Parts: sequence; C-alpha cells; structure tokens
Amino acid sequence: MRIIPAIDIIDGECVRLMQGDYSRKTRYGRKPVDVARELEAHGIKYLHLVDLDGAREGKVRNQSVLEAITEKTGLKVDFSGGIRTDDDLRTAFRCGASQVTCGSMAVMQPGLFLKWLADYGPERIILGADFRQRHVAAGGWLSGSETDIMTFLRQYRSEGVMYAMCTDIEKDGMLDGPSVDIYKEIVQIEGLSLIAGGGITTLEDILVLQETGCEAAIIGKAIYEGKISLKELAGLC
Repeated sequence: MRIIPAIDIIDGECVRLMQGDYSRKTRYGRKPVDVARELEAHGIKYLHLVDLDGAREGKVRNQSVLEAITEKTGLKVDFSGGIRTDDDLRTAFRCGASQVTCGSMAVMQPGLFLKWLADYGPERIILGADFRQRHVAAGGWLSGSETDIMTFLRQYRSEGVMYAMCTDIEKDGMLDGPSVDIYKEIVQIEGLSLIAGGGITTLEDILVLQETGCEAAIIGKAIYEGKISLKELAGLC
C-alpha cells in the first residue's frame, strides 16, 4: 500500500482543517516546500497537495507552491483544489503534477470530468469522492449532494475510473481513526483502487487499511501533530 502524506495550503501556508470547516483550521507555520523536502529526505515518494484556497474559490490559486515542490523535489504529486476548467487542469499538469484529483467537477459537471478522463487517461485523473454520512460532497466540502457514495463510485468505475480518493469528512482532522467499515465496502468494487483518507492517527490504522485492501492511504494531521513520525512512515515505504 502506498503511503501518501498530505499538505493542505491556505495563503501559501501548511494548515489542517477539522471536518472540512475553514473556520476550524490550524496553521503550522511551515513552508510547504520545506515540508515536502523533509518528506523526501525520509524516503517518502508521494504527496497529496491540496489547494484549499482554490477549493473554496473555485479556481486554482496555489499553483506556484505546486511548481516549487515539483521543481525542488522528486516527489510524485497528486494535486487537488479549485480545478474547474480546462485551463485549471492544464495549469496543474504544467506545474508538475503527476496526477490530479477532481471531485467537484465529477459531481457538478460529469460530462467535462469524463472528457478529462478520456483526454488524460485514468492513470492521471483521480476521482475525488469525499463524503459525509455516505453522501458525496463537493466545492471544497462546502456543498453536499444526495448521491450515495457507493452509487457514485460504481457509476464512475463503469465509465473507466481506476483511482478514487475517498475521505469521510466527519473523520478528517479529528484523529480518531478512519472509517474502515465503509472502506471495506468500497474495495469490493472490482477494478477500483481506493486511496483512503480521514482520521488516520496511528500506525495500526495504516496497517488496518492495508489489510482492508486499500491501494493507498492519505496521512495529514497525524504527521503534523506528532502522532506518526516520518521515521515510522519511512519504514512502511
């Protein structure tokens, strides 16, 4: 299972939200590039970079951070946040993203999302499928839908999606363990690789997700709060 640390950005700084609430954020006072370099120094190969400004405003805002990280490290970066147009997507790839996660567009403009999937290939376009109480969310988690997460994932798998990044919003940033039960359901969808996030707090959480069959795990706040050390993560990579 791949280990993917997350860096979330607001105003060019590393932050973490609680349950996707922008009013409940913790600033860590570190430059994203410095964090990325430290990750790479510990043998980490992958990074999930989230433009929270872009997610809230509906337009990519922190592309300069993405570009700096991909220029100054060899990390394979998955970028998300604010990708709404062809130009936004091209910007992300031009600035060095290896993959891009698109969630809001898959909910609000499925035709455009499927065009991107066809144009760039399912290896580069990840389906963002974050949820609250089993309902898919969008717009930087500020908007909800009535769509059931399993229905959503099965539909897009039938359209060729290979990777889905799923986070239980109510678990995100809470440091109380991931939503293993629903991830056990998701991994049963044939041909879909699950990238699981939200609530991962201990090495045991990571091992449980590995046993569940997740292709990758996203780890954020647990690193910043010292619950899981980079040395421990390096031992899993």
